[in-house]
Amino acid sequence: MTSALDRSKAVKHTCHVRNRVRQCRETKGLSQGELAGEMDVSRQTINSLEVGRYTPSLPLALRLAAYFGTTVEEMFG
Repeated sequence: MTSALDRSKAVKHTCHVRNRVRQCRETKGLSQGELAGEMDVSRQTINSLEVGRYTPSLPLALRLAAYFGTTVEEMFG
C-alpha cells in the first residue's frame, strides 16, 4: 500500500536541467534583467532558467546559444 507521503513525493518531482546560462551571463558582465531584455523574456524567467526550474523553449534556447556564441548542446547539455 502506498502512503500519502509517498504519493506527495511523486507529485513534487521536478526535472532540473543543467545549463551554463549563469556562467555565460556573468562572464559577459550582464545582470539577469539585462539578459532578460536581450532575450525578450522576464528576469524571473532567466532566474528560473539559471537555477534549473525552467526548461527553455527551443527558440529561446537557440537565441541564448547564438547570443553567447555557442551551441545549444554546449549551453544545455
